[in-house]
Amino acid sequence: MVMTAQQLADLMPDATQLDSNEPEMESSLHYTQLALLVACLEWLWHDRADFFIGANLTIYFSREQLKSRDFRGPDFFLVKQTQKRPRRSWVVWEEGGQYPDLIIELLSPATAQADRTLKKSLYQDRFRTPEYFWFSPDTLELAGYRLMGQRYGEIAPSQEGWLWSEVLNLFVGVQGGVLRYFQPSGELVPTPAEAAMVAQAEAQQAQVEVQQAQTEVQQAQAEAQQAADRAARLTEQLRALGIEPEG
Repeated sequence: MVMTAQQLADLMPDATQLDSNEPEMESSLHYTQLALLVACLEWLWHDRADFFIGANLTIYFSREQLKSRDFRGPDFFLVKQTQKRPRRSWVVWEEGGQYPDLIIELLSPATAQADRTLKKSLYQDRFRTPEYFWFSPDTLELAGYRLMGQRYGEIAPSQEGWLWSEVLNLFVGVQGGVLRYFQPSGELVPTPAEAAMVAQAEAQQAQVEVQQAQTEVQQAQAEAQQAADRAARLTEQLRALGIEPEG
């Protein structure tokens, strides 16, 4: 039976101040990768306010979990159709019973086994998260799963080795040793810094084109003036010979 938000709140009150309880990430590779996933999606969806991204943030989902301190915080998770605002953790019963729509775990030697088994089962059976991906910043292993009925089915890679996400309407794939997003067209979703560089290059190119156009106009004006000067000299020469030019 699916509980209402009020029933959940009645069972587990006073949860608004729950802090995240996640350990530090394994390495600088993991930090960099996580920051990249967050920054690129935030940039792409900068004009939207209907989603929340959790980065190494605890998801609280049951009273038993609080008692046992068996915390489960995905490295990266996305919840759609929710208010975009800061949160100290994701408390399911304070969020209308919403679980993540997409989860990405970053594998490490210490977590890989649990990510492939225990967490996969949790996200499949309890969270019912539509899509689950894992990626290893060390070995570049990438796998993705989508709920098909009651169980996860593996997402087949494209010719490029990318995996399609219906939740994101994007591909996820490895480029340059990191996990990136790609548009359906195959275009790379840039980081804010990359987007700024592209915008700057386009602005510089536009400025060059404006300068070229101005130069061409000035050259045409100079040529027109030269032609006018030649015509004036010819008129003077003809008049000096007693010939009045026509027109």
